[in-house]
Amino acid sequence: MLTGKQRAMLRKEANGVPALYQIGKDGITENILKQFDEALEARELIKIHILESALLETRETADELSRLLKAEPVQAIGSKVVLYRQSEKNPKITL
Repeated sequence: MLTGKQRAMLRKEANGVPALYQIGKDGITENILKQFDEALEARELIKIHILESALLETRETADELSRLLKAEPVQAIGSKVVLYRQSEKNPKITL
C-alpha cells in the first residue's frame, strides 16, 4: 500500500511518461494483461490510455487492473490510468 507522499512522487514521475499502452473496444483481455505484466516488470511505472470505444470507467478499470496485476493504482484521471509495481528482478524506482 502506497502512502500519500509515495503516490505523489509516482504521479510526478509519471507526468513525463507517455501513455504507451491502450485498452480498446475488447476491454481487458488475457493478451493485454500479459503485455501490462511484462511492462510493469520492465518499467515499474506505466501509463495506460482507455479509448472511448472501450466503454469502461477509468476508476473501475484502474481497480480491476491493479487487482489482476497485483499492482498499485497511482492515478486514474480522465481516460488515463497510472499503475506501479516494484520489479522483482531489477527494481529501478526507490520509494
